Amino acid sequence: MTKLLVKWLLSATALMAVAYLYSGVRLSGFAAALWASLIIGLLNSLVRPVLLLLTLPITVLTLGLFFFIINALMFYAASGLSSGFEVRGFGAALIGSLLYSVAGLLIDSALEGLFQNSRR
Repeated sequence: MTKLLVKWLLSATALMAVAYLYSGVRLSGFAAALWASLIIGLLNSLVRPVLLLLTLPITVLTLGLFFFIINALMFYAASGLSSGFEVRGFGAALIGSLLYSVAGLLIDSALEGLFQNSRR
């Protein structure tokens, strides 16, 4: 449970960093970042698997590049569902989702090392 809360807080911080680094993504504050990261997480766990299954043929045809489009769609959908989180178009969603995904990979690897060492 602690790992999930820490990951949520770090993901919201990463979303704030994306908004700071890239002008196509805007946040009204940290509370909006918390809600937006929660919505992104829920969309990625509930909607994304269905989309991946439905778009499997086009994903195979594009050699997996369509995954980037699906990630951008989840990022853009989260901005539509959250009032303090704004993405200024699909291109901005693509770049923002790439930056957010890289930050998520760094967070996951850091947390894996941190919580792996604390079990010993």
